[in-house]
Amino acid sequence: MKVVYPLYVFVIFLSCSNETPSNLMLLDSKIPTDTPLIFAEGIVSTHSFEFAITFSPEMDEIYFTRRKPEEDNEIYAMRLRDGKWSKPEPAFFSPTEGWDFEPHISPKGDKLYFGSTRPLPDATKSNGLHQWYSKKEVNGWSSPLPLEKPFMDRSVIMYLTSSENGNLYFTTGEKGDKPEDWVIYKSVMEDGQYKSIDRMGQEFNATGKWIAHSYIAPDESFMIYDFKSDLGFGASDLYISFNKNDEWTVPLNLGPKINTEQTEMTPSVSPDGNFLFFHRGREDNGDIYWVDFKQIKASMEKKLTVN
Repeated sequence: MKVVYPLYVFVIFLSCSNETPSNLMLLDSKIPTDTPLIFAEGIVSTHSFEFAITFSPEMDEIYFTRRKPEEDNEIYAMRLRDGKWSKPEPAFFSPTEGWDFEPHISPKGDKLYFGSTRPLPDATKSNGLHQWYSKKEVNGWSSPLPLEKPFMDRSVIMYLTSSENGNLYFTTGEKGDKPEDWVIYKSVMEDGQYKSIDRMGQEFNATGKWIAHSYIAPDESFMIYDFKSDLGFGASDLYISFNKNDEWTVPLNLGPKINTEQTEMTPSVSPDGNFLFFHRGREDNGDIYWVDFKQIKASMEKKLTVN
């Protein structure tokens, strides 16, 4: 159910919260509580197939994936200028061959990552789904480059997210694995370099099928991801795991308000920590939803303590 605030309640809400993402209110004034709402309906979410949204730290840039009927994935961008959001337009790095999806802006705002099937430099055709990145510069974003070794050794790496210390988390698999058997991996930054790709532990990767789309908290205190389980609510559900003293807890289902008989996937949290964004939909259509994340997080932490 959508919540519509009377004007006076809305004004009080604004005056009492210094953490409210006013930039997002310029795009969507229907602020969710613990019940998810479609985000920016008719602008970002068009009942086509939108998923995987990310924001700059100042929340004045938005990137997300849209797949129109009978078309390939494409990343769209929006910018806040003079108090107004621009219309969604294909990102500046849109390829002439292949397609892009699942963007992620690093917590520091210095890198923009995305997955792409475009040909690698000096190649004439694609040889897989690789991760690319652009660096933030004075006048905008640099031309994208592919992540090199050890990432180039994988034919598929998707939905990469990063922590403040530069560690990377993503979905991939070993040679011969079926897509439903891909799981969550990480690569730790050591001395300014990535030296290896390591599979996350069994507490993450032994609980279901289609384990994917891991969003890592900037401080690595929690991870939200999705997978299909016989104990879940639908095709794929969102789960959260907490990092307690360098040990990850068993994943907790985010519950029936978040998870439905449809597919829920590609979670991300706004830079201020206030809202959880995710895709909800069916095979050929779906939207980006948002919900009050602080309430959900507190509820899951309480459940973990009780258990």
